[in-house]
Amino acid sequence: MKFALLIRLDEAAQAAEAKAKGVEHPPVSPAYAAYAQAAVEAGVMRGGQRLRPSSTATTVRVRDGQTHVLDGPYAEAKEQLGGVFLIEAATLEEAVQWAAKCPGAATGALEVRAVWE
Repeated sequence: MKFALLIRLDEAAQAAEAKAKGVEHPPVSPAYAAYAQAAVEAGVMRGGQRLRPSSTATTVRVRDGQTHVLDGPYAEAKEQLGGVFLIEAATLEEAVQWAAKCPGAATGALEVRAVWE
C-alpha cells in the first residue's frame, strides 16, 4: 500500500536559519539525505519532493463556475507543507515508523495518508 508522508514545518524558523547562515534557503540537510537513502535502500521509497515556501503558492477555487485565484496559501498556520515522501508500506504502522524516522518529525509534524490505488 502506498502512503504519502506530508512534512509540515515552520517556514519562519527555516527562513531564520537560512538568514543566519547567509543563504537564500537552507540546503537539504544531511539528515534528510540519509533518511531518503535509507528509504531507497529499504525498497520503500516511491518518490518525494521538497516544496518551495508557501509564499510562492497559488490557491485556486471554482465557485459557481467562476475561477478564483489567490496568491499564497489559503489558511494561516504555524506549520506549512514543506515536502512529501511517497512510500510503499505493508501497514499503516510501518508507514508511521518511517514517518517517525523522518527528520521533519523532530521539528515539525508528519501527516501519514494512505493513497488511493
